[in-house]
Amino acid sequence: MTNPPPDSKRKNATTPTEPPPRSFRTRSMAALLPHISRPVFRKQSPAAVQVMSDWPDIVGPHLAATTVPRRLAAGTLTVACSGPVAMELQHLAPAVIARINTTCGQGVVKRLRMVQDLTMTPRPVARPAPRTAPAPVQIDDMPDGPLKEALGRLGGWLNASRDPKTRR
Repeated sequence: MTNPPPDSKRKNATTPTEPPPRSFRTRSMAALLPHISRPVFRKQSPAAVQVMSDWPDIVGPHLAATTVPRRLAAGTLTVACSGPVAMELQHLAPAVIARINTTCGQGVVKRLRMVQDLTMTPRPVARPAPRTAPAPVQIDDMPDGPLKEALGRLGGWLNASRDPKTRR
């Protein structure tokens, strides 16, 4: 039987160690950001976050209503689709990949992988609320008729677009 080494030679000594000395000088944000962002970027790359947040702008409202990007790994973007949209997305894959790479940087996505998700329900496409027609402009020096009415309505819309209170 061997004897354990003395306390001074042990690797895992139980003596309390002092924390490293702290510096209370000011540091730039650029020096602090790598330590803060490294754990977050290990979980998900910045390109994947940008693809997932900008998905409706990249593919358009029609495809965004029926597809959801799930994962970006090793240049392959996994997209969940509802119903037969996977076939449509397969035909549009080169254009979608080009749009993603234009938005996020060249070579971010090399191929798409479509996965049908039967639990996903299509999201309705947001439509703008209908605007009420403004009051038509009065035109006095023109004979009555459909042209006068059309020009009066057009003038009303032009006045409404100039007025900052009625703009959306």
